[in-house]
Amino acid sequence: MEIPGLGPVTVDADFGGYRSLPLPVPVLGDAICQVMVIAYDDDEAKSDFHSAIGAFLALDESALKSASLPVFQYYQDVQNELGDEDLVSIANPEDVWRHVRPGAEVTVERDAHGDRLVYVSIECECAWEPEHGLQIVLRGGRSVSKVGPFDGHLTHASAFDSEDLADVIYHRFG
Repeated sequence: MEIPGLGPVTVDADFGGYRSLPLPVPVLGDAICQVMVIAYDDDEAKSDFHSAIGAFLALDESALKSASLPVFQYYQDVQNELGDEDLVSIANPEDVWRHVRPGAEVTVERDAHGDRLVYVSIECECAWEPEHGLQIVLRGGRSVSKVGPFDGHLTHASAFDSEDLADVIYHRFG
């Protein structure tokens, strides 16, 4: 089977979706990733997936740089909660990306509980939070719409069951 924008994909029985061949992802500095597509077969608007995939793969690194401040705020919250004894020291938002490493998989799925849009989610490792890492979500594959610890939710509105958080990129915890 082929998915537009990805080419040939295979069924991943363990994952419950489709898996692309490894490909360079420009927004991640051409890191080689596989794109996982969830709940594609039963979706009535597959073109939303195609559009999100195409938009995401067309982004350059500046799309992530636009989220430097929210990612830095996440770092600061972890630092404040844990104390700075064992954490890496990051002086400003521009330096945060030197301490982030994207995972090898990117997930594309429709938000089943909230706004019903298609999102692209990237699970990353980060030096300040090895247990929960960093999740970066892009609405429609176009712009960063959520950052924070990896919780699997595509929006903060869904994660906290609050429509007031629909456009919040980073929601402070605790």
